[in-house]
Amino acid sequence: MDEIIYIKLKSRIQKKLNERVLVKDVAYLEGKEKIKTAMGDLVLYEVTKADKTHVVIDIMDVLFLLRTRHTDLDVQSLGPVNTIIEVDRGKRPPSLLFVSFVWFLLFVGAGLAIMNFHEDVSMLEVHQKIFMIITGNEVSAPWLLQIPYSFGLGLGMILFFNHLFRKRINEEPSPLEVEMFNYQQDMDRYVIMSEKEKL
Repeated sequence: MDEIIYIKLKSRIQKKLNERVLVKDVAYLEGKEKIKTAMGDLVLYEVTKADKTHVVIDIMDVLFLLRTRHTDLDVQSLGPVNTIIEVDRGKRPPSLLFVSFVWFLLFVGAGLAIMNFHEDVSMLEVHQKIFMIITGNEVSAPWLLQIPYSFGLGLGMILFFNHLFRKRINEEPSPLEVEMFNYQQDMDRYVIMSEKEKL
């Protein structure tokens, strides 16, 4: 009777140059412990300098290796059919000058965007009219509305992005995290398709 092992490829892993990629690195295995260990320790690939930034491992490569090493093995594949190996070439940390420059650009850009938006929608006139409706007095600078509004704008951004510095406010992902996840999914699909076209 054939031994059954279930295999589910991981979507993405990271490996350094000249590091060997084992089956257990790219896949979750389920079955008898002896077979899981024997199959998981098989060398599937070795990362070389020629690999550039990404390597795509296909389920067919894994199935071929498992079946050549264990002919009586019944392999049941589940989930994704490709694993992306991201080649870690050792990144150096960014310089303080570069981080400061980017921070300054983002800070000034965000401030200008908020000010231009408020100018476009005539926020000062809106505050003046609201102040006149509530109090009956006409003033040129309605500080009682503008100061709380400014604090509320900052608080709204904190709640929208769901982070206060490194602390997450609740478990729900922020819109930025969802967009980054979608971007990563699109990038993975592109890498898989472009690597398949090279074959």
